[in-house]
Amino acid sequence: MTDGRWGPDRAAGSSTEWLSALDIPEPGPQSRLTVLLRLLLLIPHFVVLFFLYIAAFFTVIAGWFAALVLGRLPEPIFRFLGGYLGYHTRVGASAMLLVDRYPPFTLTPPADYPVQIALRPEPLNRLAVFFRLILLIPVAIVESLVTWGWWALCLIWWLITLILGRMPRPLFEASAATLRYQMRYYAYGMLLTSAYPKRLFGDRATVTEEPARSAVTGEPARSATRPLLVSDLGKALIVLFLVAGVACGSTSSFASHTEDDEFKYTGNGAHRQPLSYPGCPVGTRAGAWCAHR
Repeated sequence: MTDGRWGPDRAAGSSTEWLSALDIPEPGPQSRLTVLLRLLLLIPHFVVLFFLYIAAFFTVIAGWFAALVLGRLPEPIFRFLGGYLGYHTRVGASAMLLVDRYPPFTLTPPADYPVQIALRPEPLNRLAVFFRLILLIPVAIVESLVTWGWWALCLIWWLITLILGRMPRPLFEASAATLRYQMRYYAYGMLLTSAYPKRLFGDRATVTEEPARSAVTGEPARSATRPLLVSDLGKALIVLFLVAGVACGSTSSFASHTEDDEFKYTGNGAHRQPLSYPGCPVGTRAGAWCAHR
């Protein structure tokens, strides 16, 4: 099943775990103009995704109850959530400068669109479905850190791609690995797969992945991410994303804590007073309060 199109399950009796796959072609030249205006050009898609997210949220809830009863997602729910995930991933690939072609406004993309995802309907463990939110916590932390880290440093990646007119291969590998991990996290959270998200640092050279095939000709299609082999420099960039994500989260937490601590409550909290800061420097929020004391 690819991008919401229902397909056959894996062979009966197969013990091999099948992870949802992401297909993106090798990095090529990109128009500097579209790179320059990339996020502005994608604003219509962000609006569409906002409304699709609302629909997907309630669909996942319905799917959760159905999966508890049936041990699988009903076909219509699988189709819609698979289509939504594919749409979300294509917009993400464009925003992360992995492809230059503008995403189509459809849940089912043209067969020749460079970004495709592959999903397979499969039985779901009811116990894993019931505790899905708890099982998601570790992978949600990793996904948040690596994604925050990429976007915290996005200006650097944007400038590099804008100057070179293409994304360097190590940066492409790290960015594609980040997007694929995010896609697998969402697929697991939306009950589209029973496979726990993994392989943030890419696939091993010994891992054999089913090659992507053209939906038109049936021939093997060009895909740089199936399998996704990440170089040492690409892995170092993924570590950098994680470190930047930790730093970003720590800074945000510290800033929020500092803002909350600027005020203290006396008595029952009805009277709010500023904390006393040594020297009360003028121009700061604390200094403004000091001037009126």
